[in-house]
Amino acid sequence: MIISIRFRNFWLMSILFATVFVLTLLAESDPNPFRLALSATAPGGSFDTPDLSAYSSIQVTADAAILIDASTGTVLYAKNAHQKRPPASTTKIMTAILALELGDLEEVVKVGRSATGVGGSQIWLEPNEELTLYQLLQGMMLKSGNDAAVAIAQHIAGSVKNFCALMNKRAKELGAFNTVFSNPNGLPEKTKPHYSTAYDLAMMARRGMQIPVFREIVRTKYEQIPWGDHDWQRRLKNTNRLLWYFEGADGVKTGTTRAAGNCLVASATRGGFQLIAVVLHSNNRWRDAAALLEYGFRNFRPFLAYAQGQPVKTVTVRGGTRGQVALVPHSEVSAVVPVSEWNRVQILLSYPEYLEAPFWSGEAAGRVRVVLGDEVLADEPLYTSEPVPRCTFWSILFGA
Repeated sequence: MIISIRFRNFWLMSILFATVFVLTLLAESDPNPFRLALSATAPGGSFDTPDLSAYSSIQVTADAAILIDASTGTVLYAKNAHQKRPPASTTKIMTAILALELGDLEEVVKVGRSATGVGGSQIWLEPNEELTLYQLLQGMMLKSGNDAAVAIAQHIAGSVKNFCALMNKRAKELGAFNTVFSNPNGLPEKTKPHYSTAYDLAMMARRGMQIPVFREIVRTKYEQIPWGDHDWQRRLKNTNRLLWYFEGADGVKTGTTRAAGNCLVASATRGGFQLIAVVLHSNNRWRDAAALLEYGFRNFRPFLAYAQGQPVKTVTVRGGTRGQVALVPHSEVSAVVPVSEWNRVQILLSYPEYLEAPFWSGEAAGRVRVVLGDEVLADEPLYTSEPVPRCTFWSILFGA
């Protein structure tokens, strides 16, 4: 019995001394725990949407225009992009976004009398007519029904005034800081401000195209929806002509008034690379938008540095139950790069030499940047991929 007790005590003391020795080694300090790694990479969230429009040589007739990469928001071309202008029916992009974010698509909407006969392009709604919210969205985005926009606004917010307050709030949240809406359809306002910019409309379209139902509606060429008690249905034809002749065209909205001129927010996707073009007060909106989109596809290419959640770097852990932890980005690290500059793209990693346990999963612990010369194209934080508890005597003893 005495021998057994002594053996047990010896075993416990050995573990204790071993634990102290290991923890002492792990606790050694490093006067410079952060390092910077630079790697040149040829074939491949964004950092404040860097402007690459200096690479542009294209000319458009529109008074204001912009071309952006839909994934990162990077500006590839800009002409008076922040100039405040009447947006006409491109206003309906924001109306659709709010309807999809706040409404129930299957809910039946009873059309009020004030939503009928509002002027301009209509789907000829009738008082007390009932359509689903989804059908009204189709009528608004394909046929550009001004009456459908009013019916949607009244359904979502109770009144046009309340809905416009939501529109303006959401616009600011999307980075559209030079936009003020006073109605949901873009009809001219005599006494109230109603304006936007090419840049702001691009930001709104970018959000819209992130919503699957929005994408489905704006790429549809033809549709039919009920027409009250009539024996025939409403036939809707999309007003966006690019859907018929431009390769990859998949949205989004036209707009036309005397003050705004011919406007178009257009989207196209080729090989997973999506671009959004906006032209306001254009002599030929189809040609201008097509030229911008084609220019983007010919001269730029998406560069994927790391996928969301992909391990970027493994860092040593001191004082923890595990000796290493992977650092990962919470969103895709990507950029859009001029084809002519492809071989000059570099990836910069900054990360600690080691991490001290304990820490949770998702703790910021480094950054990854995609750079082109002095321009930062993408900048995303790196996070710990898993928690690591502190190493203690009991964790060693019981394997916890």
